[in-house]
Amino acid sequence: MNDPVFLITGASSGIGAATARQASAAGYRLVLAARSADKLAALAGELGGDERAIAVTCDVTQFDQQEALVQAALGAYGRIDVALANAGFGAARGFLNETPEQWRAMVLTNVLGCAYTIRATLPALKEARGHLLLTSSVAGRRALPGSLYSATKHAVTAMAESARQELNDTGVRVTSIEPGMVDTPFFDNPVSDALEADDIARAIMFAVQQPAHVDVNEILIRPVSQPT
Repeated sequence: MNDPVFLITGASSGIGAATARQASAAGYRLVLAARSADKLAALAGELGGDERAIAVTCDVTQFDQQEALVQAALGAYGRIDVALANAGFGAARGFLNETPEQWRAMVLTNVLGCAYTIRATLPALKEARGHLLLTSSVAGRRALPGSLYSATKHAVTAMAESARQELNDTGVRVTSIEPGMVDTPFFDNPVSDALEADDIARAIMFAVQQPAHVDVNEILIRPVSQPT
């Protein structure tokens, strides 16, 4: 089977799950990773089961688990053509809000987890002359008041550009996806007039489905009603 392989972290809901569905419809085989085993298994089953989609429980802050994720992908399908480092979560604004423990978990997931995904998938992506995508944010382009989350996404935006420069002559493409307000489980309360997860997934697939010589480096996508 020659269908390309798309690996997604943070795949159990929101942007990750929407991207998995659109990639599956485009003919990709899926490697789905998250900490939510039940949701992952259900999504993998929906997308065709082991022949078309595998679910791998993975805490992205643990490098050995990311290595195991890549080995599971290679063991099942023999290659990785696209990797989307999408796992992440946020925090309330204000440097006196949240707990230090919550901050630590967020920084480790959003920043180190993303770096670990790059490190773990890079050899396979080089072999396939594939595509690396990182989920950043509008908050990774401008500072937000009292937002440590914004700082983590600035790090992801910088990581994408650093990876692009390192991989410039390898054939591997690199894209930073920078959504504005999206109505996903990321938010505690519904967001009116926000983007849908499917909107971001379409942007991701737009970048992935360009000709091999076209490298879409950044996609900043906001709802019409979001001013900044």
